[in-house]
Amino acid sequence: MRRSLLPILLPLVILSPLAIDIYLPSMPAMAAEFSVSASEIQSTLVLFLFAMGTGQLLIGPLADRYGRRPVALGGIIFYIISSVLAAIAAEFHWLQIARVMQGLAACSTSIVVFSAVRDCFSPKEGARYYSYLNGMICIIPALAPTLGGMLALQFGWRSNFIFMALYGLLVLALVVLRLPETRPQNTSSDGPLYRWARYKPVISDPHFVFYALACMAGMAAIISYVSYAPVWLIGHLGVSELVFSGLFGLNAAVNIIACFTAPLVIKKLGNRPTVITALVLMLASALSQVAVQVFGPQAGLLAAYSYMLPMMLLCIGFALLLGPATSMALSAFGERAGTATAMLGFIQMSGASLLAALVQQTSLPAPYAVALLMGCLTSLLLVVMAMPKLDHWHQEQHAY
Repeated sequence: MRRSLLPILLPLVILSPLAIDIYLPSMPAMAAEFSVSASEIQSTLVLFLFAMGTGQLLIGPLADRYGRRPVALGGIIFYIISSVLAAIAAEFHWLQIARVMQGLAACSTSIVVFSAVRDCFSPKEGARYYSYLNGMICIIPALAPTLGGMLALQFGWRSNFIFMALYGLLVLALVVLRLPETRPQNTSSDGPLYRWARYKPVISDPHFVFYALACMAGMAAIISYVSYAPVWLIGHLGVSELVFSGLFGLNAAVNIIACFTAPLVIKKLGNRPTVITALVLMLASALSQVAVQVFGPQAGLLAAYSYMLPMMLLCIGFALLLGPATSMALSAFGERAGTATAMLGFIQMSGASLLAALVQQTSLPAPYAVALLMGCLTSLLLVVMAMPKLDHWHQEQHAY
């Protein structure tokens, strides 16, 4: 089962990033059609991610109680329905509702994917497999915006959501035919489904909390970068949708290479040193973004490159961060992997989306907003890791 599991999980994990990235080039056109502002159209991304995060608290215990496979099937069906609803939305609030539904569906499949890895592999092996899954996640930003832009040019932006529904049907067939049940026999699922005692052992573990916050910091930086990119590049600098897709794809290609290189880095350095390296790269990205905005070109394609190039460091740092941080956060919770994965997802996705939404309410230009968020979060985490009295928060204390 272990060897055959990854090829099933890889297509399943694509559902979430596909719903994030495929319609990015269409955001200005969508704002124009619905007569809403750029920040309002950005809310469709934030709502998706917030629903994906908060939904994990509801769905995680279900995965522990009833198993991974039923939750995966239900989530995919809900994903298909919500994609169709978004495609036919005639008013903006229906699009927002559809995106909330899509976020809930995507969180179901995300829980199943990451719980299945924790079910079947040791924490040391899991870090490598999480990196492979994150590598697949990072392929989507390289391909989806170009595909979405081409679909939008030919058939309009609604075709992006039709594509999501059709892909969901393919994944549904794969899961029905091939996905085994991976929930361990010793999974803790007795008693009421939702109670504080189920979450308390997870949220009271400082080791878990620290690495969950590290995941949140990386995700907040990525969300800010992704949500601001079309507004800044297409709306402010005036580049075409095709050029935007190319620039976005270039950074995503760097992310792909970094994700598939990450297991080698983890193997050589170990989980905690890899996390430190990732945070330093993200801090360097924030500082270099400010530098190029102050001293670099202010208009045209060179200005677009000036915005995107520092983001390569963010992409590399994020690729290195997520695998070991996820593995370290979940390492102590083999008997309740679904609940722990859900709590991790809640902190990571909901916290990140709230932080990104707060930054979007400021008047800061996109480069400075992204740099501020990323720089502050990574600096705080690095300061904690430099304090000896807080070693129990981040040292590798669980058996591998």
